[in-house]
Amino acid sequence: MGDFDLTGRVAIVTGGNGGIGLGMADALARAGCAVSIWGRNPEKNARAAAQLRAHGGAVDARVCDVSDRKAVEAAFAATLAELGRVDACFANAGIGGGGRRSFVDRSEEEWRQMFAVNLDSVFHLFQFAGRHMMDRAASGDAFGRLIATSSTASIFGTARNEHYAATKAAINALVRALAVELARYGVTANAILPGWIKSEMTAGIMTNEKFITNVVMTPAAPDAFVSGSSTSSSGLTDHRYGVSQEPGIDRRGHKFSSFRFYRRSPSPLRSSRLTLSNSLVAGVAQIDAVRTV
Repeated sequence: MGDFDLTGRVAIVTGGNGGIGLGMADALARAGCAVSIWGRNPEKNARAAAQLRAHGGAVDARVCDVSDRKAVEAAFAATLAELGRVDACFANAGIGGGGRRSFVDRSEEEWRQMFAVNLDSVFHLFQFAGRHMMDRAASGDAFGRLIATSSTASIFGTARNEHYAATKAAINALVRALAVELARYGVTANAILPGWIKSEMTAGIMTNEKFITNVVMTPAAPDAFVSGSSTSSSGLTDHRYGVSQEPGIDRRGHKFSSFRFYRRSPSPLRSSRLTLSNSLVAGVAQIDAVRTV
C-alpha cells in the first residue's frame, strides 16, 4: 500500500487479534500507523502483535472485554499513555450467534449479551475516543476517525439471527448521528458492512457446502418473487435490496425453490463509497476504512 502514508497516526482496533480486525490492523501497520489491538485472549494478542511489529511500527496490545465500560476506559487510558494520542478507532470486536434458535425462543440473556458485546462496546469506545478527539480539537488539533464494523445483516433479513442484525442496524444509525454531531471537530464516523468473510467466527458455516453454494457463491437473480425489499435513495446512494425465489433441482433430481438475497445498484456513479457489495467487501472495505484515517 504505497499510495498513502499513515506515519504519525495512532489507531485502536478492537478485536484486532484475528479475522477482519487483524486484517485492518495489518493494513494500518503496513501504512506506517501505530496500532493498539484490543482482545480478550492474551495469546492471540501476542501472536497478532508479533505479526504487526514485522512492519516496523509501534504496536500496543491490550487485554480488554469491550462490553465492560470500566475495562474500555482503562484500556483507552493505557493506550494514550503508551502511544500519546489516538487518531482513529476501529470498533470491530463482536460476536455471532445466528442459526442457533428461532426468534420466539430467544432468551433475554442471549439478547442482552449480543447487545452488550456488539453495540454497547461501540458506545463505550466511541464515547471515550470522541471526548479525546474533541479535547484535541479545542487545542487546535481537529482530527479524528471513528469506524465501526457493521454487517450486511443490518439491511438483509437474517433468519434466527435477528439479535445480531439489530445490533448492526443500530451501529449504522449511531455512526450517521455521530458524523453530523462531531463534524465540527474534524471527526468523521463511518460503518463498514462486510458480507460473508472467512474467519474464526464463520469457520463452522463456511464448511457447509449447501450454504456456500446457495448463499455465498451463487449470484442472485431478482425475478419471479420479491419480498422484504426496501429502496434507499439520497444524493449518493440508490440501491435496492430484496429476496428472489428461484427454482432448482438438487443432485437427486428433486425440485426445490431457493430464496436468495440480492442487491442492485441502478447507477454505479451514484453509489456511496462505503456501501460495498459482498464481492468487494473483503478487500475494499479494509482499504476504505484505512483511507478514512
